[in-house]
Amino acid sequence: MALSSYRIHRIYLAATMKYGLGSNDPEELAYYNKIKEEMDDMKKANVKKGIPLMCNK
Repeated sequence: MALSSYRIHRIYLAATMKYGLGSNDPEELAYYNKIKEEMDDMKKANVKKGIPLMCNK
């Protein structure tokens, strides 16, 4: 059974706010873990800050 948009939204909020899921449904747990892994990957990625200066004079 596919997750409803309501459940997906609730799982997303729980993952982004660092709450526990509180469910043993394997489909919900898989989606929760996927969101958590994506958030961890974003934290590890380098972020380029500032404005690149390109002077061609």
